Amino acid sequence: MLLFQKSHSIFFLLMFSHFLSSAQLNETSASAKKSKSINSANPYNPRIPIIHSAIIPGWGQINNKKYWKLPLVYGALGTTAYLFNRNIKTYKDARSAYTLAVDGDPSNDYLIKQPYYTVKDQPERIRTFRDQVRQDVDYCVVFFIFFWGLNVADAAVDAHLKTFDVSDNLSIEFKPGYSPTAHTNGLSLLLNIK
Repeated sequence: MLLFQKSHSIFFLLMFSHFLSSAQLNETSASAKKSKSINSANPYNPRIPIIHSAIIPGWGQINNKKYWKLPLVYGALGTTAYLFNRNIKTYKDARSAYTLAVDGDPSNDYLIKQPYYTVKDQPERIRTFRDQVRQDVDYCVVFFIFFWGLNVADAAVDAHLKTFDVSDNLSIEFKPGYSPTAHTNGLSLLLNIK
């Protein structure tokens, strides 16, 4: 039951990240068109780092000049790739050991590698371990895809915030006012962006 819940949680996270990335791509193209019409002096296109990061992990971070994020991107993807390769090798060894343990021919038991040789008389234990390692392989694939998507999402966020004005010329002001439509007095919040 716990495995079922984990797989649903991972599936939900993947679908949510896919939804966010596609929404961000749609929003990116709309904002790129809007920014071209409003400010043609700013040639920066936030769509480029998104596409670059989707093609090669970390390329979008390089475009955004966020070099310090590269070790994080490659650390996450490299770790999951390493675990995938290690689990594939372990899975093949366990599968081979299980096949040799249940074939009924004791003359080829010497081909069973350790630690499976010590439990060759209990092939169900080998099969259980083999199935668990196969599940770990699947999780590695899911996490690799998740981290790749997170890399794209990070490049998208940085690309959109790259042109955001963070100067000291920003101000916020409260101003009392009268609404002729509602015939009420109120307090307005004015954000002055210069």
